Amino acid sequence: MTDRYNIHSQLEHLQSKYIGTGHADTSKWEWLVNQHRDSYCSYMGHFDLLNYFAVTENESKARVRFNLMEKMLQPCGPPADKPEDA
Repeated sequence: MTDRYNIHSQLEHLQSKYIGTGHADTSKWEWLVNQHRDSYCSYMGHFDLLNYFAVTENESKARVRFNLMEKMLQPCGPPADKPEDA
């Protein structure tokens, strides 16, 4: 029983420390936004991927980096309206 509690508390600690790990109340939209932002950050952090995108889009590396930063604002569009419980 203590192992189960220990694993659960470790998971809660990770979820509070890192945004992208999610939690029980994470919506599908929030999870997708985290995935897209993580991907865009990875693309910008790996120089070779950034070069590849620049060549395939026929744009400069700075323009590709700027476009990726712009996409990070709302990568999945605005959040869906949540029905309010009365």
